[in-house]
Amino acid sequence: MDAAQALRELAELSSQIEAAVVLAADGSVLASTHDDPARGAALAGSALELVGAAFELSGQSQEVTRVEVELEEGAFFVLRDGGRLIAATTFSDPTSGLVVYDLRTCLEGISEPEPKKKRRTARKTTEAGE
Repeated sequence: MDAAQALRELAELSSQIEAAVVLAADGSVLASTHDDPARGAALAGSALELVGAAFELSGQSQEVTRVEVELEEGAFFVLRDGGRLIAATTFSDPTSGLVVYDLRTCLEGISEPEPKKKRRTARKTTEAGE
């Protein structure tokens, strides 16, 4: 399924997730639960900043695969699986393990887009003697 469909299913199934966004490896937004593209882009930017800060704090060369920030009004989760990244905000007092499970399941459910097939041009054949 594509990223937008995966986020729709996530929003339907997870009562703890308030908003979510899926990013491609290059940081571009693949899908967002926000109707307003600016809000989706803001959530994506925050996720990238958070992952960058976590990477700097870790002092290791390995990529950051999970960051969770607990806030008074909710939480902010960022998970990376392969090249994709998913970020979500939650309502207050989320069940961390369940949110992480839901986000990971969402990421794993996104399939790679089918490569566009090149059209073949029809070749005209002529028979000898025409």
